[in-house]
Amino acid sequence: MLPRLAAVPQLEPVVIDYLDALKKQHFEGDIATDYASRLSLATDNSVYQQLPQAILFPKTVADVVRLTKLANRETYQSLTFTPRGGGTGTNGQSLNHNIIVDLSRHMTEILELNVQERWVRVQAGVVKDQLNQFLKPHGLFFAPELSTSNRATLGGMINTDASGQGSLQYGKTSNHVLALRSVLINGEVLDTDSISSQQLEQANDVPQEQSTSKNLPQLIFNRCKEKRQAILDDMPQLNRFLTGYDLKNVFNDDLSEFNLTRIITGSEGSLAFVCEAKLNLLPIPQYRTLINIKYNSFDAALRSAPFMVEANALSVETVDSKVLNLAKQDIIWHSVKELLHEDEQAPILGLNIVEFAGNNKSKISHQLQKLCQALDEKIAAGSDGIIGYQICDDLPSIERIYAMRKKAVGLLGNAKGAAKPIPFVEDTCVPPQHLADYIAEFRALLDAHNLQYGMFGHVDAGVLHVRPALDLCDKEQVALFKTISDQVAELTAKYGGLLWGEHGKGVRSHYGETFFTPELWRELRYIKFLFDPHNRLNPGKICTPLECEDELYSILSPMRADQDRQIPIAIRDEFKGAMNCNGNGLCFNFDQHSTMCPSMKVSRNRVFSPKGRAAMVREWLRLMANENVQPEQLNFRQSKIKLSEFVGKLRNSLGKQRGDYDFSHEVKAAMDSCLACKACASQCPIKIDVPSFRAKFFYFYHQRYLRPLKDYVVANLEIAAPWLAKQPGLFNRITSLKFTQNLVEKTIGMTDLPLLSQPNLQSQLNEQGYQAPNLDALAQKSPAEKAKMLLIVQDPYTSYYDAKVVADFIALCRKLGFTPILLPFKPNGKAMHIKGFLGHFSHIAENQADFLNHLAQLDIPMVGVDPAIVLSYRDEYQEILAEKRGTFHVLTAHEWLLAQIKQTDWQEKLHVEVKSKNTEWHFFPHCTESTQLPNSPKEWQQIFAAFGQQLEVEKVGCCGMAGVFGHEVQNQEMSHDIYAMSWDEKLSRQNAEFCLATGYSCRSQVKRFAHRTLKHPVQALLTLLD
Repeated sequence: MLPRLAAVPQLEPVVIDYLDALKKQHFEGDIATDYASRLSLATDNSVYQQLPQAILFPKTVADVVRLTKLANRETYQSLTFTPRGGGTGTNGQSLNHNIIVDLSRHMTEILELNVQERWVRVQAGVVKDQLNQFLKPHGLFFAPELSTSNRATLGGMINTDASGQGSLQYGKTSNHVLALRSVLINGEVLDTDSISSQQLEQANDVPQEQSTSKNLPQLIFNRCKEKRQAILDDMPQLNRFLTGYDLKNVFNDDLSEFNLTRIITGSEGSLAFVCEAKLNLLPIPQYRTLINIKYNSFDAALRSAPFMVEANALSVETVDSKVLNLAKQDIIWHSVKELLHEDEQAPILGLNIVEFAGNNKSKISHQLQKLCQALDEKIAAGSDGIIGYQICDDLPSIERIYAMRKKAVGLLGNAKGAAKPIPFVEDTCVPPQHLADYIAEFRALLDAHNLQYGMFGHVDAGVLHVRPALDLCDKEQVALFKTISDQVAELTAKYGGLLWGEHGKGVRSHYGETFFTPELWRELRYIKFLFDPHNRLNPGKICTPLECEDELYSILSPMRADQDRQIPIAIRDEFKGAMNCNGNGLCFNFDQHSTMCPSMKVSRNRVFSPKGRAAMVREWLRLMANENVQPEQLNFRQSKIKLSEFVGKLRNSLGKQRGDYDFSHEVKAAMDSCLACKACASQCPIKIDVPSFRAKFFYFYHQRYLRPLKDYVVANLEIAAPWLAKQPGLFNRITSLKFTQNLVEKTIGMTDLPLLSQPNLQSQLNEQGYQAPNLDALAQKSPAEKAKMLLIVQDPYTSYYDAKVVADFIALCRKLGFTPILLPFKPNGKAMHIKGFLGHFSHIAENQADFLNHLAQLDIPMVGVDPAIVLSYRDEYQEILAEKRGTFHVLTAHEWLLAQIKQTDWQEKLHVEVKSKNTEWHFFPHCTESTQLPNSPKEWQQIFAAFGQQLEVEKVGCCGMAGVFGHEVQNQEMSHDIYAMSWDEKLSRQNAEFCLATGYSCRSQVKRFAHRTLKHPVQALLTLLD
């Protein structure tokens, strides 16, 4: 039996006292002190890890004022604070061992829009893509482009002065911040915007006020004016230069205006809490064209940078062959492969993505023509390593290319082996004309250490992201980490560049002083002193205040690997999904219509995200290892549940009810909210499969604690269903009784139980005169006869609860001229896997695999109706059974149909005559199907087009049912909120008669909440035939 994990880090008494006092101050936001919440914000997108004391989630500016004013009491002067947004930083900017103030959960309002003057006012927690989605109908957008734009908050962008693609024309975030509302550490609200220098000159004659917020503009104006020449002479002149505190650009070009906003922008939360911002907007370009230029080497792509800049392109993005090859192994490649044709004899080893954009179509056409002519000449001459190019000027294609480029960052983390490409020297910036030579030396440096690495970036701005592969669980490679950091810092300085091109300083502030003259370094410390004299805001970053003896964080600050190293390798291998999470944060995607992690979206709690759940499991494994739990005890194949331990389980479960703490309970709560939708397993660039390690966790958790009754009901439902279906009327009458429903809710914890199909499947098949052939006789059939047959693999949901779908699919196949053979029902076991009955699941899966492998020898296609069940044969079966799974293959309904219509004379061959023409149907994809088979919606469109129909694919996320998740009482609120977030909005606009869904869960959820019945697509096709 596994031990109880009670020894977790506790809060300091002063923190507990402060939080109690904060509640009495009418703080409206959330306060989190549980270990799970603290762990979820202990990492960002960097290699570092620091456990915070507590997390505050303010709802308003007033909340931020409350927490800072209270912190100024003498009792709490020792407390420090770190603001946090999306947590996408690659340098530990938002990590600290203090109190984290997370503005991303509640401060997400777009407050005001002025279309005429082209500005918007927002709260700090608004996500960049969220803002641009809101602005799109008005023809406007917020310019700085980021690879993390679907989860990066505007507050985080402002604090980092973020920039990315197109910065030569669009600039950095600071170029578009007009005004800020911030809160100082003393609780004063500081409003900053442009002020005339004349006004500040005149104010010099007025006595200073007591208020810090009133004096700051004056003091900094005078100082920056006094030091103006030194600032201009000594600051590096780079497009991407981030000082931390922008001393240069507080003035406009003629010094007539001063804006303190430029000091706060890029300060990484070390000066104030940025709460609201007024942002400049730009008109969306009417015309956009992309040229994807392919090279025979990455060096050739880099050396083309000056040539591309001369072409006056909006942006030039470069990707190397390593990143491209990783993209080819990801679902993202399905969307771009036709845009990046590749000759096997001349593979793409470097790629420049060049964009032209604007409102003058003729100008863009001229620029494009000129570039293409130059490229054709170079290709004809065989020069510059150019092997070809492709143009795309339709918006969907452009967006697909950039989606691949954005995902490139995360894809690098999916490299095989213990050594993973990691961010620590990946954001250097040098003058573009020196980039190729700089990179040549950079690569030589890495090659000398025999390291693998990937490269991509913005060659037009001289910024390249380089991620060397290291295994930081190996202490020798930690030393190498430091060596390379030092060597790259020296190399970058040699070429007149900087270590922080666009991703901020964070822990790399360690090198900050070496890039400044002593005079300018002192000025930065003076600025910090004016805002935060006692070093209480994000200490350890940017610089320390004058007269402060605190030190900046070391480049060897506490790392996640320091924790991971404590977990034995055999245990790490068993829980690879949790261990491989690199923190890229794609699971925080704000888009409500995205399939990625619905539980995170509705709860806004990062514990309930794939990244959060992975962090919980890693810490659970570490604590288990520290309790001397051996690897074989955490391998379900070797660890057996013993009946003799029942008394101990009962005792432990009673202790849980009494409130005995066990960190395992916090992990269990995080796992319970997972819908097992599998979106993470394909949408995440690292392929973090939460349902896989969730099932293993449940298995071990219930070695110590009793299972709830509902787990047994859910796991055995498909075993009981065939028996119950013999008398569906009786079962349904009993189930429909109010007494039964109340009893089931209170005793089992299940609600809204579905009714069995009436009439049952066999009765419906009898009605259409269907008789299944004898299976034993199939082996004697000729190949021609087998070509007109298919074997239908039953699943428990459609066969017993939505039997008309199966009956209609059989009718459709027959009308198409095929002989469908309904196989005898055998349990699939997916529900057992979901609930962690891994031993039972292995047994069920092995039996089913043996059965299907035997049938596969007939060489007749096997087809399943419900995509989630079909895909479990490819996923969970492969994971659990490995080589025992065999080679059988079950097709989804659409895969089989697509194969038939691809025949050139399919209508004639299949004797198809379509009754109805030009109906527009609306397809609501099953989240598991659309993520694991990303082409499936498009393929359904092809099928419907072959029947003369239009099929509109609705972009929706999860429906919130997810098998039986939506039927569990504890999940009702979340299930409803998930449905309302995406499906309800899209479905309410359409006529349900023409709305289709492949998933039984999806149709069931719609019936439950919308009281509407959706068809399976095969049922819609059946209605079209005579």
